Amino acid sequence: MTIVEGLINLGVFLIGLVIVAFTLFSAIRMVVLPRGDNVWLTRTTFRLVYGCFLVRLRRINNYEQADRVLAFYAPVALLIIPVVWMVLAIAGFTCMFWAVGEHPWSKAFLLSGSSMLTLGFAAVDSTVETILAFLAATVGLGIVALLIAYLPTMYGAFSKREEAVTLLEVRAGTPPSAITMIQRYQRIHNLERMPEQWAIWEQWFAELEESHTTFAALAFFRSPQPYRSWITASAAVLDSAALAVSTLDIPRQPDADLCIRAGYLALRRIADLYMIPYNATPHADDPISITRADFDQACAELIASGVPLKADRDQAWRDFAGWRVNYDQVLIELAKLVTAPPAPWTGERPLPLCFNMPRFGHKRRQLAKEPTGSM
Repeated sequence: MTIVEGLINLGVFLIGLVIVAFTLFSAIRMVVLPRGDNVWLTRTTFRLVYGCFLVRLRRINNYEQADRVLAFYAPVALLIIPVVWMVLAIAGFTCMFWAVGEHPWSKAFLLSGSSMLTLGFAAVDSTVETILAFLAATVGLGIVALLIAYLPTMYGAFSKREEAVTLLEVRAGTPPSAITMIQRYQRIHNLERMPEQWAIWEQWFAELEESHTTFAALAFFRSPQPYRSWITASAAVLDSAALAVSTLDIPRQPDADLCIRAGYLALRRIADLYMIPYNATPHADDPISITRADFDQACAELIASGVPLKADRDQAWRDFAGWRVNYDQVLIELAKLVTAPPAPWTGERPLPLCFNMPRFGHKRRQLAKEPTGSM
């Protein structure tokens, strides 16, 4: 073997080693790392899979049909990721087997695939090749083990999330609405019991942040019913709490303040994972997606249902807007990202124009200090 051939073999071996290391590091960041991490390989796979779904979605003008199609998006993308890991790892070990003397490339590929998939139909001829075969088998089994451990944990988090979303339908309707929620509490003369819900949803938001930043794909798993969604449920609860502290003429509810803070912090952390830009230090007077006319219409509906409201409507609007500004932008952007069902006060997403490629962001946004709104 000449020096040039030796350098070529060394270069090919290092390329294969880098490919395998990159694949394993991506898998560890996605599955094992207990914090939110925007993995390039995962992000790219999800975008490519969505591109395939987009071909079908462009022909749909009915939300129920679109929801049925989108329900397969996250599961399909999630199952394709281990295949991508396997393909990359096999390619990497093919390079390494070729570099240590398994020629031609077809023979190196055959040995790499046999070792990775633990099929054992290709024999090795040297100690170095035996070591590589053992390493390839370990990597292959490790990828399968990661997938087996990952899916049940993620589906457990999904089930817990959906339990609260389903229960909200009893109080806030379908799709969920802050106005409906307050009206139903008033109808059963239990406005004073609303603080019980704020404590429950404060805990839910804390769990939402933990699960949806640890399992990035979880945000795209859709609810069993087409007009339910974790993001529209978040909007209904946060708007209900904001109306309770700003507009309803009831005793002060500190738990509602805490629920709003827990909610917008959770939504912002999820937005950070997908690199969605937003104003982290909004001012209470900054514009929001809800207009004064929308607010006045909501107040009129509440009055018609016998809900007591504060006399100073202008101050109530300023207070409500001051709360809403903390989560308005991230709420709208996350609703677009996951193609949430149409719901009051979550932004207009006309079909089929709402079906855009998930951005996932391209540039990490610098985190700012503790956000401040009216709180």
